[in-house]
This record gives sequence, structure tokens and C-alpha cells, in this order.
Amino acid sequence: MIDGGAIRELRRLANRQVERPVVSAEERCDLCSASIPADHRHLLHVEERQIVCTCETCRALFAGDGPYRPTGSRTIWLEGLDLPDELWASFRIPIGLAFFFDSSAAGGVVAFYPSPAGTTECELDLGPWEALAAANPVLEGLETDAEALVVNRLAGARQHAIVPIEECYRLVGLVRVNWEGISGGPGIETAVAGFFAELEERAA
Repeated sequence: MIDGGAIRELRRLANRQVERPVVSAEERCDLCSASIPADHRHLLHVEERQIVCTCETCRALFAGDGPYRPTGSRTIWLEGLDLPDELWASFRIPIGLAFFFDSSAAGGVVAFYPSPAGTTECELDLGPWEALAAANPVLEGLETDAEALVVNRLAGARQHAIVPIEECYRLVGLVRVNWEGISGGPGIETAVAGFFAELEERAA
């Protein structure tokens, strides 16, 4: 689960706009407290699975050092991903929204899905993942701790993309801030559809 210290960054990522001011006095590097642009970059704390806001100096100093890893930079829209319904069902993920990444801390591929409380880890049977990767060789190139496969199958959607890991936590933030009632409400589908439309446009 994402700890309480990550909530501020989740909300910021969820609500970020295409046009942003160059510098915001409210944005600070989580490692040295220096002022940073609103459109700053991040590191992933691989043990806590937490996104860390960084200035360029700290990113250069800490990337790959100890528990910190740089997040990825690729956005690849996977229009023809081979993921039949039967294979998806074998992952036993309770909602139609998830992301998968190769975690150095876990020693293999892990799966998470967003919830109103943050991220929930799904106990992943590696058999289905190996079958998915065999059918889609592009997944074998996922950069450890940096990139993820994100899947949307809500409301009949069949959308898939390889994204920087920070985008997955932005998706988690979107789910948190748009969740209503017990089932999530219609706002979730609208927010998720907008998120994936943005990914497709960026990849193009």
C-alpha cells in the first residue's frame, strides 16, 4: 500500500495540467528541499514503492544509488497487444484496471490495481505473465523499476500502454480523487478514459 507520505504527490500528479508555470514556490525536492519546477522529474524508492520529487542535481546524485531508481521516459501505445479475456481472467485482478512492472525489490514482476485507499498488490501467478510476455515480446523489454504495462478494461475498454512508473501512480491519484460511493461512480470511468486518451496522444 502507498503510505500517507505519498498522498500529496499522488494528488499533484492526478491534477497536473498540460500547461504549467515554469516554477512553483510550493514544489520542493524531497531529498534536499530545493525549489523545483512544477514539471520536475522523479525517482522511485524501490523498497517503499514511493515516487520521490527531485531536483536535477539530486536525481543525478541518487539515481541508481541505494534504493533510488530513475523513472522511465517511454510511452508506447500497444494497439495490438495480445491479451485475450481468458488470459486476463487468469490474473485474478478484481477490477479492470492494473499495472505490471518488474520489481528489483520483489525479484520479479508484480501487479497492482488502484483503489480508493491507494494501490493494492495482487498476488501474481507468473504463469499467465509468462504467457502474456511470450505472446507480446515487447513486454520483455520493460525496464526494471522504471516502466510498467498499464491495462484498462473498464466498461469494455481494451487499452494497453508501456509507461514510466510515475504515470501509474498518477493513475492511482486519479482514482483516489474521483472515487465516489462504494463502487466508484461514473467519475472513475471518465477520469480513466481521459488518462488513457492522454497516453495515446503522447505516444503518437
